[in-house]
Amino acid sequence: MITISAILTGLLVACAVWLMLSANLLRFVFGLLLLSNGVNLAIFAAGRLTPGAAPLLGAGGALPEAAMANALPQALLLTAIVIGFGLFAFVLALTMKAYRVFGHLDADRMRLAEPEKDKA
Repeated sequence: MITISAILTGLLVACAVWLMLSANLLRFVFGLLLLSNGVNLAIFAAGRLTPGAAPLLGAGGALPEAAMANALPQALLLTAIVIGFGLFAFVLALTMKAYRVFGHLDADRMRLAEPEKDKA
């Protein structure tokens, strides 16, 4: 299970980097979304994927013999998912505003603050 999640994490991050290197702003936004999902999956896999083993201790507080999942990465992931969704919504709103202002989503042609150099 760890091998599958590691391969999937690598695939998500590779696709995200490929999308983020594009000059199109919308592809960058979707690359950012894929990157956050890849990082979330990596953090989740770091907390051990043990099916059927809840991260709870018994009444006596003795440590169990078998491996169990770590609850801290799971709690951090819930926060990261909410923050990632908020960031995605904000960046998508910025992308829509950029399209309305410039009329395109090509990042190389967005030169509102930088004038074009003389072609002489």
